[in-house]
Amino acid sequence: MKHSRRDLTLALAGVFQAAFLVKQIANTGMANSAVIEASLETLFKFDAESVEDVYAGVAGAGSGLRELKKQFGSARGQRDVEITRYVISMLVLEKKLSANKVMLDQMASTLENIKSGLDYFSLMHENTVLKLGQLYKDTISNLNPRIIVNGEQQHLSNENNASRIRALLLAGLRSAILWRQCGGSRWSILFNRKKYENESTLLLREL
Repeated sequence: MKHSRRDLTLALAGVFQAAFLVKQIANTGMANSAVIEASLETLFKFDAESVEDVYAGVAGAGSGLRELKKQFGSARGQRDVEITRYVISMLVLEKKLSANKVMLDQMASTLENIKSGLDYFSLMHENTVLKLGQLYKDTISNLNPRIIVNGEQQHLSNENNASRIRALLLAGLRSAILWRQCGGSRWSILFNRKKYENESTLLLREL
């Protein structure tokens, strides 16, 4: 199935949104809870009918679209190196994850179990986030190269923050898989930065 530039941009924005939130939490210990929730919700959209449905509408990837537009619209020396590194790392790990059917099946099964528990604990409850973080540790952390998150040690050493960061990296990988399924590739980023920037501008006008 052929996907549009809109689909590609929304999915890549999901990766940027996760990277942006990871950086915020690692450096300040805080991030917008509504945006975190929007990213984590994508992990449970197993049967979404469209890319937009994965994000519950354009607004669900709004922060990521703003970050994508800023990064792609800036001169090389003005781009956020940390966010770029997280995005590239997630795109690299996505290829390794997608080739590992055993790990994918393990993740799908665990996410189904976590979803069944949402009747008792909300998505943002620390128990749910802890389980998502543990899933990342049990799976993605075993792939190389591992994503090294930089930030303030006082925030990184806080277990709640560490769980949120891992859960968000998981969500970022979910978006990376979706982006790849839509036809995305690292070459497409290299040669189509302006197209992504222009499409993000159009999508942001809908917010």
